[in-house]
Amino acid sequence: MDLNKKKILITGGAGFVGSNLTMQIQNKYPDAEITVIDDLSSGHFDNLKGYKGDFIASDIAAIDLEKYFSGLDVIFHQAAITETIFSDSKKMIFQNVEGFRNVLRYAMSHSVDLIYASASGIYGQSPVPMKVGKGENPLNSYAFSKLVIDNIARRYFSSFKNRLIGLRYFIIYGPKEIHKISKTKGSIIWKLYSQMKSGERPMIFGDGEQKRDFVYINDAIKANLLSLEAKNNGIFNVGTGKAVTFNEAVNILNRFLGTSLKPKYQPNPIEKSYQYHSEADLADTKEALGYEPEYTLKDGIEDYLEK
Repeated sequence: MDLNKKKILITGGAGFVGSNLTMQIQNKYPDAEITVIDDLSSGHFDNLKGYKGDFIASDIAAIDLEKYFSGLDVIFHQAAITETIFSDSKKMIFQNVEGFRNVLRYAMSHSVDLIYASASGIYGQSPVPMKVGKGENPLNSYAFSKLVIDNIARRYFSSFKNRLIGLRYFIIYGPKEIHKISKTKGSIIWKLYSQMKSGERPMIFGDGEQKRDFVYINDAIKANLLSLEAKNNGIFNVGTGKAVTFNEAVNILNRFLGTSLKPKYQPNPIEKSYQYHSEADLADTKEALGYEPEYTLKDGIEDYLEK
């Protein structure tokens, strides 16, 4: 879909994924009319340097969208509390679910395409490769909130007049995540890199043989844009389809940095709610969206960290 001259709302547009999506759309479609909604609880305005659109600093669960918008063409819903060990489960679930419900209600009543962010954490410790509709057993309130959102969306796939697409992101890494970095936030790739660049041995829980499907941000953005051409509504995995161990991630970073730092292994403090192996089944995503991941972990790290 050509987004030039289209009215686009991006919720959570100052966050990691949202800001990358915002800026890539602006660069690719300079005549698009973009509005970002973000309460800046985890996003940062620095992620939007060079942004030329409108910005509403508001809570997506509380905002009256009717007050601000008419004639929207597309909503990309990225806003959420994403910290997986966020201590207030009630707030987490309320904010994420009601934020989606608010956006969905508006999209339905105004026939707007809605592309929203789901999460691979929904699968918990289910067998791989993980497939939508199977093994949906979340281990924390964040993943549970995303499962509830998917359950709500499923009710409307057949009756929704426009596109309603959920994208189950696996482990995304890439530029613009620096502002979400803390002890609990930020991708494992950035955390390992930051330690190793400082000459520190990278800290890893367990033995480092846990596996993740690491997907580069550019592939995640591509999936969002491809969703605008989808012929059928649904929920689709967004990953690479290939899992990599944390130990191998350290090896790739060592080669990139020219170092030989060995991991420092630590006991896992969240063992019961820890996902040991994530790997996306991409068959449905490829068929429905025409999605093919372009970046291996090595490719993504080189593109990300050389910038």
